[in-house]
Amino acid sequence: MSAAYLIALLVSLAGVVLLDVRHRLFIGRDPRSAGVVLIIGTAFFLLWDLAGIGLGIFFRDDGEFATGILLAPELPLEEPIFLLFLCELTMVLVCGAERALAARSRKGDA
Repeated sequence: MSAAYLIALLVSLAGVVLLDVRHRLFIGRDPRSAGVVLIIGTAFFLLWDLAGIGLGIFFRDDGEFATGILLAPELPLEEPIFLLFLCELTMVLVCGAERALAARSRKGDA
């Protein structure tokens, strides 16, 4: 057991948040609304995971890079961090794509 996966998730999340704030994409544009969206999105996927675990669909992998700490049966500590990262990354990609398409549209109008 190690914390390599957890550390990789936290470093990746920090990198995406830094890009987000630097370019004012999601959290950098409206922190309060972004926080609500991230909480709701992470909670939704966490409930999805718990339902899958309850139905016997999802199982925890005893990987050598995970901490081995469980928040619930079959729910490792790393899972909520991954889900938060997934939601943040998705929103940064969506907001970035919207900005790029708007810039392209403005360029085409000129």
